[in-house]
Formats: sequence, C-alpha cells, structure tokens
Amino acid sequence: MFEGEKILRINIEEEMKSAYIDYSMSVIVSRALPDVRDGLKPVHRRVLYGMSELGVTYNKAHKKSARIVGEVLGKFHPHGDSSVYESMVRMAQDWSLRYPLVDGQGNFGSMDGDAPAAMRYTEARMRQITDELLSDINKGTVDFALNFDDTLEEPTVLPAKIPNLLINGASGIAVGMATNMLPHNLSEVIDGIVATVDHPEITIEELMQFIKGPDFPTGGTIYGYQGVQDALETGRGKIVVRGKARIETNGGRETIIIEEIPYQVNKAQLVGKIGELINEKKIEGISAIRDESDRRGMRIVIEVKRDAMANVVLSNLYKYTALQTSYGVNNVALVDGRPMTLNLRI
Repeated sequence: MFEGEKILRINIEEEMKSAYIDYSMSVIVSRALPDVRDGLKPVHRRVLYGMSELGVTYNKAHKKSARIVGEVLGKFHPHGDSSVYESMVRMAQDWSLRYPLVDGQGNFGSMDGDAPAAMRYTEARMRQITDELLSDINKGTVDFALNFDDTLEEPTVLPAKIPNLLINGASGIAVGMATNMLPHNLSEVIDGIVATVDHPEITIEELMQFIKGPDFPTGGTIYGYQGVQDALETGRGKIVVRGKARIETNGGRETIIIEEIPYQVNKAQLVGKIGELINEKKIEGISAIRDESDRRGMRIVIEVKRDAMANVVLSNLYKYTALQTSYGVNNVALVDGRPMTLNLRI
C-alpha cells in the first residue's frame, strides 16, 4: 500500500445502489430525454448549434455532412461520429419529423428503411424553421456551459421561439423510463399558445378545441378519440392509427390503393408482410401487390380477385398488418433537469 493511501470499507449493496442512480440520471439528463424548453436531446442540440457556428444556415450553400459531423464531434459531442451523423440524418427525414430541422442533399435514407449514404457523400444545412430555434442565441437569452474538455462553451438549451417539443415530438429510452411524444400541427399549437396567453386559466378541455390531436408526417387516420384525450389530459394514452386507403373499380375489378401509412411503419416491411400473408393464405382475395411509390408520393397497389370483396380484404389488412398500428403515448421530458410526465397544459 502506498504511503498515505486509505482503504475504505463500503457496503457493496449501498455502493451499487448509489452508482446505479448516478448512471441512470446521467443517461436521463445527458442522452435519452428531451428538454421541455427546446424539445431537443443534447446530441440534436449540439448538431444544430454546430451547424449555426459553421454558418450553414438555410440561405447559405449546403456543406459536406462529414465537415458538420467533424465540427460537432471535435467541439461538443465526443461520442462517435455515427451517433452524430444518425441524429443529423433523422432531423432531415420528412417521414421522421413533422417539421424537419435539417435540409439534406443526397441520399438520406427512405421510408423503406434504406440506410443513408456515407457522410462523405451527403451535404446539409439548416432549414428556415431551425433559425427560430437558434435566433438571438448570442444575446444572453440562454445559459452556456463548458464543453467536454473545458475549452469552449455550448448552450444548455436553445432559445426556441417555436414549440419544438409539441410539433415534432420525441422518443427515447432511458434507465427505468422512456418517452414517446407524438408530433402536432404547428398552426394548431400556435392557436393554442395564443389562447393560453389571452386566457392564462384556460383548461386542457378548452385547449383541445385548438389542438385536436397528433399530426403525423406520414398521414394516416386516428381511430377513436379516447386515447387522444387521455394523452392530452394525463400525458399517457394509447392511440390507434390506420393508413389511408381507397378502393378503385376498373373493368369490373377492384383495386385497393394505399396512399398513407401509419407513423414509423417501414413501407418495404409492410409490403413484404402482406406478401407473406398471401402466401400463407391468411389473407385471401389478392391477386397482385406492387409498390408504385415515387417522388410524387406513396402508392401501394393491391389488386383484388374478381370473386373477392375489396372491403373485406382491406379489413383483413388492417387486422393482420401494420396498416393499423397503436402508439403508446408517454409524454416524459426534462423540466428543470428532472423527468416529468406532462399533459398538454404543463
């Protein structure tokens, strides 16, 4: 034993309890949960602040993604380039975020689950709406803290003139808790904010006259309002969403056209699952299925056999596939550094 060294006898049970609490709080605060003020997790905040510092604004030229990732990695987020790039990619996908915060140029993935191109091949810049998150950041509007090596300062939160948490939602898994907040319509949320400013004592029920419920980037139809009401009133609820489909008749044959699918559903996996169910004869009455989606929008075509009824086939698709999906809402975010379950009002 070295001179002056002391050995402390510690109860391993107490030490593990203390260490686990420290670890879980670190994950909750530093990685998994968004801040209620700007709706961002630290990695997303650092990406946007890094882009702002690089001057990659909506009215400037796109810059190589690798350059942006390097800026964020070297100055603010030393946890691997893949986590930074994946976070930036998600903020550029219009099927992941209701209001994307990054304007990507190149292959940024697809609804079929295709991976984005490597960062050396893609380019990015902020979107115009993102300016509203960062506006006046250098005018003393928010607190700054030292970065990981104490050489630079980074914002602890963005000024956020827009209610990003409500309009884009959030998801994440922490230690012992998780969050799954759904996106809402910006116009409806602004109407709700104006009503709250005009009438500070407004109730959640009155707010729901302005904010009707979630507004998904991929569309779909919400079935039943009880789950929406529970989510808005208590911060927890179960919402059922169906894809949007219509039936066309041509030459005596019916065809089902799927134009919208539920949020976070992989289109290629959905088509593949339908094909499997046809082969296993769990769904009958389908003669062909093809994906005709292009840049103009989504279009999955399902040809119905002459002796089958399209309405019955469609009902079975809702029953057996992800064309109908339920979402468990759990509105957990950081309020003053502590996780809280939030209703629409709080």
